[in-house]
Amino acid sequence: MTDSFAALIPDARCFLNDLSQTNTRAWFTTHKARYDGTLKRPAILLLDHLSAQLARKTALPIRTKLFRPHRDVRFSKDKTPYTTHLHMLWQVGSAGLFFGIAPEYVRLGGGVMAMDKDQLTRWRDAMANDRKGAGFRQLCAPLADQGFSVDHPELKRVPAPFPKDHPRENLLRRKSMTFWRDMPAQEWPLPSAALDRGFDQLLPMVERLNLLL
Repeated sequence: MTDSFAALIPDARCFLNDLSQTNTRAWFTTHKARYDGTLKRPAILLLDHLSAQLARKTALPIRTKLFRPHRDVRFSKDKTPYTTHLHMLWQVGSAGLFFGIAPEYVRLGGGVMAMDKDQLTRWRDAMANDRKGAGFRQLCAPLADQGFSVDHPELKRVPAPFPKDHPRENLLRRKSMTFWRDMPAQEWPLPSAALDRGFDQLLPMVERLNLLL
């Protein structure tokens, strides 16, 4: 079985590793044709390909985004001009599915990266509700068996007015809700198939987040 995106991961990792060695505008300008041909164009095609796949599986609106390589250095001490990763987003309603390639990782995920004020209020109300909160926890439980992990909650304490010993205190302490899985090297030659399978596993959680938020 072949995959028309088979070269994307090794080509991207090679380019990004070279970029990390000489992260300057002069270097990137000299190698821009290589970036466009081996990273940007295949990534856009992958975004479109999987967007069409997702459209057949969910009624939620789908938007895609390839994150720009330029860093915003205005308020950063680190003035290197380019990111050393290639990040893609499939926005599914108010949540998203993610894919990232870097010299040190190849990773897919899904969820909500940062809830706004109104989303955070609805999230906490839902997690405090026995039916909604327990239902979301139960829905997400299989993701651990499928190799996905979730970051630690951002807050150290349960926010008011919820009790400190709430049975879902770990969910109430969250300001984001995302699950991640590293893509092992044996999946790299078939990235679109691996992402399609991973997104199928994440989609029920993403759809539930849309209902809750």
